[in-house]
Amino acid sequence: DGAERRGPARLARTLRTQERCARTQTGQYGIAPGGFAMKKTSIGFAMTGSFCTFERVLKQMEALVRRGYEVVPVLSFNAGMLDTRFMTAEHLRARIVEITGNEPIDTLAGAEPIGPKKMTDVFLIAPATGNSLAKLAGGIYDTPALLGAKSHLRNDRPLVLAVSTNDGLGAAAQNIGRLLNVRNIYFVPFGQDDPVKKPRSLVADFSQIPRTIAAALSGVQMQPMLSYGAEGEAPTLH
Repeated sequence: DGAERRGPARLARTLRTQERCARTQTGQYGIAPGGFAMKKTSIGFAMTGSFCTFERVLKQMEALVRRGYEVVPVLSFNAGMLDTRFMTAEHLRARIVEITGNEPIDTLAGAEPIGPKKMTDVFLIAPATGNSLAKLAGGIYDTPALLGAKSHLRNDRPLVLAVSTNDGLGAAAQNIGRLLNVRNIYFVPFGQDDPVKKPRSLVADFSQIPRTIAAALSGVQMQPMLSYGAEGEAPTLH
């Protein structure tokens, strides 16, 4: 019982500490309360092809920049090349540059140095499609988003996944289960976005991305991990 009570308290302390640190970071280097230079925390932010979630995900990219993080954007081949009814590839790239000030990494050659050069303190895949989850679980790294994640993990740093798949409680469930048991992998809280019409569909609560990252940087999984819908609602994936 004591351990159960300490768990939520530890998470709350971790989130408060991480958020205070993020607020002190200004410019490339912030000045910590003690007066010493503090390197800005760098987040690899990879997007894969759940196109209907892009607007919500970009809002969280903006939120991370406002909190003082340096965001290194990465795009899977599909996310970076395909035009859809939700957004053109050109518009997506323009939004990313506007938000982060950085051109997205969109090639395998560009993603490979992420680990060796220690470019990221934490790596986020949002949205993380069922296809991407399956490849991660199977050790297949054939897109910039996945190779970036693999390269980042070589440094024993946290990888955060924000699930978005219509098959989360179907074939993708086994891959989510496998990844939950991998060291240094954390999940943004997720739930069923449309239990009646799409009972197998799962989507992350993207509004929890900043808090999940803050917790992961201290080695803590954000709890509760299961939520209803996304951002307090039940949006429909297309």
